[in-house]
Parts: sequence; C-alpha cells; structure tokens
Amino acid sequence: MLLAFSLQHSNAQAAEGIEIVEAHLEDSTEGYRLAATYSFDLSRGLEDALTRGIPLYFTTEIEINKPRWYWFDAKEVSESQTIRISYNVLTRQYHAAITGRLQQSFASLDDALSMVRRPNRWVIADRNTLKVGQTYEVAVRMQLDVAQLPKPFQVHAMNSSDWRLSSNWKRFTYTAERQ
Repeated sequence: MLLAFSLQHSNAQAAEGIEIVEAHLEDSTEGYRLAATYSFDLSRGLEDALTRGIPLYFTTEIEINKPRWYWFDAKEVSESQTIRISYNVLTRQYHAAITGRLQQSFASLDDALSMVRRPNRWVIADRNTLKVGQTYEVAVRMQLDVAQLPKPFQVHAMNSSDWRLSSNWKRFTYTAERQ
C-alpha cells in the first residue's frame, strides 16, 4: 500500500510542472534559433478535456537581454511560439499545430506531445539582431496558456490545479557568434 501511494504521489508531482531539460541558442544562416527540450506529463483532467474536444495551447517564451552597468538591461529579443494540441473525435487523431506554420496529425497523444516536448528549432532573431562577440542573458519558459481557452474553461482553469502547468524561467548566458 505504501508503494502504491508513493507511485501516485510521484505521478502527481510529474503532472504539476514542466521541466526544461535543455535550452540553447544556435547560429544559422536564417538567424538565431532556439533549441529546447521539455519534460512533462498531462494530468488526467487535461487528457479528458483534450479528448472531449478542448484544445490545449503550449506557449514558449524567450527573452534576450544585454546587460548594462549604467542602466537597466536592454531587451534585445522578446518572442513566443504557441503549439496547439487538439483531438478530432471523428478521425480519432490528434493534431499539433504551430501557430501560422505547421500542422501534423498523429495517431496517439504521446506522438502529438512529442512536438511540444521537442519542438523544431525556430528562428527567434535575425542575424543582425545580436552583436557578434557580445554576451547576452537568455531566459526561456513554457506554460499551458489558459488565456487561449474558450471563456467558460478559462474560469474553470483559474480555479483548478489540473490546469496549472508551467516551467520556471531557465536562464543562461550566450555569446553571439557567426558560423
């Protein structure tokens, strides 16, 4: 019985938040890209809502600041990307869509969530935004964006711990470079 309780408790802890396993910037010909990996599980309540037709929105935010000794840090980049996960009852397929760009269908929820857990590297700034050799402070986080839910569910989400799924800000430094 103690083992069953500890397993339930560890599953409940895993469902409470998003862990940023890895996050770093890469220089490419298109610009600077964010490469990140996240780890999380959906609670039973979120899975039920999804299978009943309520889409879930996961938003990744990134901020790049240039430290200044004489004033507040200068915000060089502030970007976000939202991935929408939905379920179609008629086709029994999950759909994952990156706002304005990509949409894919999946046979299972885990496959659809893999697009959220390991998103494509997206361009967060063009090549001229960051000065080569300059060191910047980068902050990244991901959260379940309840503001994009239908209005009746927003009220429910505010009052339910099942709908609170987010990571802390992961902070690191990056020195701009060219390939």
